Amino acid sequence: MTGLRERWNDLIPGAAALADDLTARYRADDRRAYRDQYLQHVLDALGTLDQLSTDPTAVYLAAWFHRAVHERSGLTDAEASAALAEATLPTYHVTSARVAEVARLIRLTGTPTAWSDTSSDPNGDVLLDAVNSTLAAVNYANHAAEVRRDATDRGTAIKQRHAVVQELLDGPIFRTQLGRDRYAAAARGNLKAELEVLDGEIPAPWRGWQRAALIGLAVISALIATAAAFGATTRPWRSGARDEATWPAWVIVAVSLAAVLVLQKIAQSNDRRSRWLAGGIVVAAAAGLLITVLLIPDQTPSTGPGGRVPLVVLSLGLLVIGGLTALAANALTAPLPSRNHGQVVAALGTAAVVVAAAVLVADPAGRAYLLRANEQVSGSAAPEIQAPRSDLSGRIAWESPTTSLRSDAVADAVETRYGIAISRQSGSIELLDPATGDVRWRHTRSDTAALPTLYAVSDGRQLLADFDDFGYLLLDASTGRREAAWPESTRDHAVEHPDPLLTGEQVSRGSDKLRGVDPDGNERWTFEPGRCTSIGATATANTVVTFLGHSCGQRPSELTGLDLASGKQLWNRPANWRGVTRLVFGDLVVAIEAQQGTRGILVALDARTGEVKWRFDLPDAWACDSKLAAAGGQVVLLNCPSASTQHSTVVATVLDARTGTVAWQRTVAGDLSLPVSVTDDARIVALRPSTTGCDVTVLAQAADRRVALPEEVDCSQGIHALGNQLLVSGEDAVIALR
Repeated sequence: MTGLRERWNDLIPGAAALADDLTARYRADDRRAYRDQYLQHVLDALGTLDQLSTDPTAVYLAAWFHRAVHERSGLTDAEASAALAEATLPTYHVTSARVAEVARLIRLTGTPTAWSDTSSDPNGDVLLDAVNSTLAAVNYANHAAEVRRDATDRGTAIKQRHAVVQELLDGPIFRTQLGRDRYAAAARGNLKAELEVLDGEIPAPWRGWQRAALIGLAVISALIATAAAFGATTRPWRSGARDEATWPAWVIVAVSLAAVLVLQKIAQSNDRRSRWLAGGIVVAAAAGLLITVLLIPDQTPSTGPGGRVPLVVLSLGLLVIGGLTALAANALTAPLPSRNHGQVVAALGTAAVVVAAAVLVADPAGRAYLLRANEQVSGSAAPEIQAPRSDLSGRIAWESPTTSLRSDAVADAVETRYGIAISRQSGSIELLDPATGDVRWRHTRSDTAALPTLYAVSDGRQLLADFDDFGYLLLDASTGRREAAWPESTRDHAVEHPDPLLTGEQVSRGSDKLRGVDPDGNERWTFEPGRCTSIGATATANTVVTFLGHSCGQRPSELTGLDLASGKQLWNRPANWRGVTRLVFGDLVVAIEAQQGTRGILVALDARTGEVKWRFDLPDAWACDSKLAAAGGQVVLLNCPSASTQHSTVVATVLDARTGTVAWQRTVAGDLSLPVSVTDDARIVALRPSTTGCDVTVLAQAADRRVALPEEVDCSQGIHALGNQLLVSGEDAVIALR
């Protein structure tokens, strides 16, 4: 205390009472901050800076008085301290000019804008730099804590102090070059540390959300990487391969699982060791990713990348992201405050985004990659072509050069505008020229051994291939190139009607579903008729006619008309259709309706209204289940004329589809149990074994005849009509009859 008295005596000799009063104020028991040690530090700093002022005495007096009144508010304290100086100093013979300067300087220490004021003020610059020199003190953290505890309204004081500290850090802290040289570096370090403390003490529901989001991203990336790696253990590295080593995928599982905890700790810390560990994870994952890319199997007609490849790439890529994210979180120097709503929302939101990206982006991208990497298309674009007519002369028009066809491939052949599409057991699809049998293009998949079921859609311009192991692919019927792949969720959907396209789904619990679908797999609408209801459907150009069979309760079977574009119900009527064959002729749907006590009735419905346009009663004498087929604009109806002739005689009835009138009817020798095909010009053909090999019987309006076929024909596989062209099977070959 002697040192303070001596410094005062140098200012105003003989004013010991005032010195004691001021000293006592700085030592008051109700103060925690701005005590005599603080004043001593300010005066010490003035001892190095006072030569820069124009009135050192005024500056020293202002320093003594600037915290003499301490009511715990910087602005009001400065004003009260200035008023004290103005009232006291004149009694000690201090000139009025100096008193005014002292009061101005004291008020300057409590003016927020004074710290950033760049106008010339030597006395003010020296005083403010001396006061701010306390920011560079070794024990500044203790002083700052005492200032916060000394405030009457602690919450407001902390917010105000936060704003002051941030403003000091944003600009020059000291106004003199000497002050900057002596104190700036230490003061900035102390202020940054104080700002971190203030950040933790200011209530904020979102404080720390950035770091929480980074931590969440690091952890969820490692978790999804673990799941992807585990999935990779069950997939092949090469498509179609078996008994491959799975230990590399299990290594990634173990590393990813360990990374979950490691990355979380790295992201929550700030030390150099954690940064090195995160960098090691990034480097290791990136190296594994590079090796994986280099070892991806080459694409060949028989093999290609398997399902393990995209999963391993995804897993290692997520580990790289997780490591980089942990590094970014580690670089944030601000400590993570106590958990708040903002942090929880940020972490959960980040996790949701990553999961959504994995499901909606990464998974479809992996599937698209496998589809692209495992397909080969050879050949050239086929022009539109009209299939020739088979006159059935007993000769072969052509044999396809194709090998390894399944024995019954001809029965599933599909007519398109560009040729005949046939599926192969090896996972290939071929388009044959109907005039020559040449292969126009071949679409081959190396990731499946499934036999695709083919459907001509879009009026024969596109081909829908159903692979039972990964779903539906849409091909351009002219080139064989893939135009779309349906979502995997549609894998178990069955095609109810190919063109217009309808699919159905059987549900074990709940209602079966019928869907209106675009060729690219986009679903326009879903129709759910209710539980215990089977669905059969056919469609015209603008209307769907559904047959609903109810197996629960007493509800009768019914027909429902739906708008093809929207799925909106148009009409409903009870009906009991027999069999599964429904023929479409323009806007008419023709089917057999069961009638109690009769063989049934052939009816034609207007699809748009449900109105019956015509009926044809099946004779009671007919003894077999009727077979229906379309022949151009005619309905072909086959049955047995009597019970005694079920396996020896066939009655063929051909009706005009628009009116229901009989065009012609013939009863001929034959067996209705044999496979039968009908051409567009109403020729009814069937194969039957003969003593020399295989014969084809032809039933037409004018006459019936029997033609012997060459020995290359395999009679057991039947005959298949595409328009007016007839195909049969040979040994590993498709045969077109002349």
